[in-house]
Amino acid sequence: MIIKVCGMRDVDNIRDAGKAGMDWMGMIFWQKSARYVDNPETAMAIPKGVKKVGVFVNETPEKIVKKADIYSLDIIQLHGSEDVDTIRELRQRLHGKTFVKAISVSQTEDIKLTEMYDHEVDYLLFDTKCKSVGGSGKQFEWSVLHNYKGDTPFLLSGGIGPDDVENIMAFNHPMMAGIDLNSKFEVSPGLKDVERLSTFIAKVKQH
Repeated sequence: MIIKVCGMRDVDNIRDAGKAGMDWMGMIFWQKSARYVDNPETAMAIPKGVKKVGVFVNETPEKIVKKADIYSLDIIQLHGSEDVDTIRELRQRLHGKTFVKAISVSQTEDIKLTEMYDHEVDYLLFDTKCKSVGGSGKQFEWSVLHNYKGDTPFLLSGGIGPDDVENIMAFNHPMMAGIDLNSKFEVSPGLKDVERLSTFIAKVKQH
């Protein structure tokens, strides 16, 4: 079970939260986000062994490549309406990086979008469809994911909170590879409650 914590931007909070035992830590490079990162020291604070994820929304390949270099990103997460040609170009230019494509979900029909990205990325990430781009703090009906029949593993995202351990463990899908945590563990945008995060991660890893 991959545990990703996203929306990190405070250097001290990153150092503290890094001890909680997550596998991936995400930084958001979309300027309209309340968790927008524009400080390379953010990445430097992420502990060794925790993979650095850069989250982009309809950004140009040039800027993504530049950010990947400045922040030493391991993983590129595309959270907009990026097409397959853009992904192929990025994969060629950022050889060896892991790629994640987010899919916004509210109903079964949304799962069809996965077909164009199957085999084009390393992971999908299913997030709650909302007016903005992620970060809604709301969950979608996870049962719609039983309609996903692709070969690409996925992370479950969207409003997962401290009380969801049992729900996560009860949800079974052969391609589910992990979970993505963000707003439900925050004191304020970009600032995580380290104690709640640590307790939650420990419970998930115990199962």
